Amino acid sequence: MSISDLLQQYASAPGIWDEMKCDAGIRDHYQKVFTALRHMDMPTIQQKEMLAGELFMNQGITFTVYSDNAGIERIFPFDIIPRIITGREWDTVEKGIQQRLKALNLFLKDIYNTQQIIHDGIIPAALIASCPHYTREVFGIQVPYDIYVHISGIDLIRGEDGRFYILEDNLRTPSGVSYMLENREVTKRIFPDMLSANQVRLVHNYPLLLHEILLQLSPTQLANPTVVLLTPGVFNSAYYEHTFLARQMGIPLVEGRDLVINNHKVFMKTTNGLAQVHVIYRRIDDEFLDPLAFKADSVLGVPGLLSAYRRGNVAIVNAVGNGVADDKAVYAYVPDMIRYYLNEEPILANVPTYQLSDPAAREYVFNNISSMVVKRTNQSGGYGMIMGNTVQEAEWEAARKTIEQEPRNFIAQPIIKLSTVPCLIDGRFQPRHVDLRPYALCGPNGIKIVPGGLTRVALREGSLVVNSSQGGGSKDTWIIDE
Repeated sequence: MSISDLLQQYASAPGIWDEMKCDAGIRDHYQKVFTALRHMDMPTIQQKEMLAGELFMNQGITFTVYSDNAGIERIFPFDIIPRIITGREWDTVEKGIQQRLKALNLFLKDIYNTQQIIHDGIIPAALIASCPHYTREVFGIQVPYDIYVHISGIDLIRGEDGRFYILEDNLRTPSGVSYMLENREVTKRIFPDMLSANQVRLVHNYPLLLHEILLQLSPTQLANPTVVLLTPGVFNSAYYEHTFLARQMGIPLVEGRDLVINNHKVFMKTTNGLAQVHVIYRRIDDEFLDPLAFKADSVLGVPGLLSAYRRGNVAIVNAVGNGVADDKAVYAYVPDMIRYYLNEEPILANVPTYQLSDPAAREYVFNNISSMVVKRTNQSGGYGMIMGNTVQEAEWEAARKTIEQEPRNFIAQPIIKLSTVPCLIDGRFQPRHVDLRPYALCGPNGIKIVPGGLTRVALREGSLVVNSSQGGGSKDTWIIDE
């Protein structure tokens, strides 16, 4: 069957925004790609699909799916048909993310210092006090350039109206950027001419930009400060990414046992003795960073690290304590933060959010559960979600009791029919739901956002869960100017 015939058979579900096809046919920004594909036959495209899989396997691009009882690493699923977003649409996304990160950085500085936003009644004090990731141990610590969020992976979804909405902020240790970069490298191998023909914006300089920012954060003015990437180790689900980024930036990859604290300074063990470390790009959660300050039984962190951090002898990226701004109950207040700190209206809207600690909101959600998704306020990766349109009655009754016992730990949002894009599945083009995780870097010279980001795909038909940890896949994201 020809590619033209397969495209004719492509049918998106009614009431869902399909990013490739509208009532009038293929959207303009997808035309060049599918014109090129029409010159290929299906065996050629399937051969390219096989080549992509081999490239991922040879590179060892893996992700651990913890929900799998075996807990084994899998090759990261990749769909070869790119997702395409116009430059005009992207410019709005970029401005919206920059605005949001400015407000979130100001919020984190405020909440760990004067807490003016609480005193002015914008955010309830009880909400912050009850947040398990509000880290009192870092209250009053001054961070370089007042930047708390150096790296973010803000999750966006596209609704039925075609507009982008912010779903999550991911301000602690966001993952996935290596997959974005590898997706582009694989696409270069299988569709080299299509990238140049469409003038796709580049993403390859992310490691360079990140390295520049890390160097600028050194607490002492040195020509060559020492920067390290701190990993939990080989058993972490994103260990491939840790090794990839360390290699791309040319910095040491270390574990907690490779670092020691001496006179409130951090040193790395080397074959030539101890070398002082000035900046740590950590991929370890707060509670495991320092067993003297947090979890006493942690073997992943460095005893005394927080003391060195408090004295300004080492910069930690992202800052310790960012989890308070990642709380899904706090997420609902980000539009208010933008108005409060910046005196601006949000460029990108939140998904409507119901705080289940509010009795009226809880009653409304319970009465309309079939159109709601319920989430734990401090879970990520797709864990702890209840999809109201598929939940079994017994499961919902058990969840309802838990919510009533600890309502602060839950929020609810209307189920959004995520936009769809074409994917090559079983030899046919089929629509699958997607989200988008653009990566933003905040440094002394401003906020820079990689054009595109990681598109995550719900590979199962009809599924809205795109998380890699739940078995989702990804595809290359092209930003093109029409």
